[in-house]
Amino acid sequence: MSHRKSLHILGILCVYILSACVSAGNPAQPGTLHVLAAETFLADIARNVAGDRLKVDSLLPAGLDPHEFQPAPQDAIQISQSDVLIVNGLGYETWLTKSLQDAGGQHLLVTATHGLASSPDPTGGHPDGDPHLWMDPSNVIHYVENIRDGLSQADPAGKAIYSANADAYITKLQDLDSSIRSQVAQIPPARRKLVTNHDALAYFAQAYGLQIVGAVIPSVTNEASPSAQQMDRLIDSIKRSGAPAIFLDASENPNLAGQISSATGAKLVTNLYVETLSAPDGPAPTYLAMLQHDTAAIVNALK
Repeated sequence: MSHRKSLHILGILCVYILSACVSAGNPAQPGTLHVLAAETFLADIARNVAGDRLKVDSLLPAGLDPHEFQPAPQDAIQISQSDVLIVNGLGYETWLTKSLQDAGGQHLLVTATHGLASSPDPTGGHPDGDPHLWMDPSNVIHYVENIRDGLSQADPAGKAIYSANADAYITKLQDLDSSIRSQVAQIPPARRKLVTNHDALAYFAQAYGLQIVGAVIPSVTNEASPSAQQMDRLIDSIKRSGAPAIFLDASENPNLAGQISSATGAKLVTNLYVETLSAPDGPAPTYLAMLQHDTAAIVNALK
């Protein structure tokens, strides 16, 4: 059995163990639950559902790429002290299995992507598919519903509050979706082409009619290294397609993309926020602001 498959199976077992703990444990007092979200954007989405009733923390700090996260002992302590743990799922938190083992305690595990179908990893290297579903706000509506249901399970007395907050936030997500469509419509059809540092914008592209030309790192994570042949193929694809720009998350190393940019003349855009929110005083301190910022950066580079 491969190491990757072993981790995947162990992760599934952890989910079952955590679910059993919730059933057996005593519910926390309403309003006193500690909610912990794995990523910054999940924490922000959850705060919009929880409102003032619950405190929601993010395990990862702003500005840190989850692909590069290395859990420390204090992270296991945070997990052990949480009543509700919210994860993206689909193998996005590859580091979580060991942290859960170390943490112990009783948690309600909420998987934000539950019930959503993922697109396959084009390289076949990620068995759960592309986990970046949050880059389409329509998918985040399902995130909100899953978080609402999870918080209501953990704190039944707050169910009406979570439901009302979720409805209000879903309306904002629908407005965001309409705004993105209007902005993308400003891009000439022939220029609606995306090149990324790794495969992180496929759901955004599919939702808004953009073509993915290729990725510097042809994987849904940025942990792989492209071969010289892959780099040459991407350079050729960019030249043939006339793709105007290469887009990177602000947390990504721009070195390889810079080489591709120099070879093709495609503009290098390094200020997207995909894997993480920015600091509070940055351009993407919330999920809604993140998508608005990314859309503006993409439209301005392509139109």
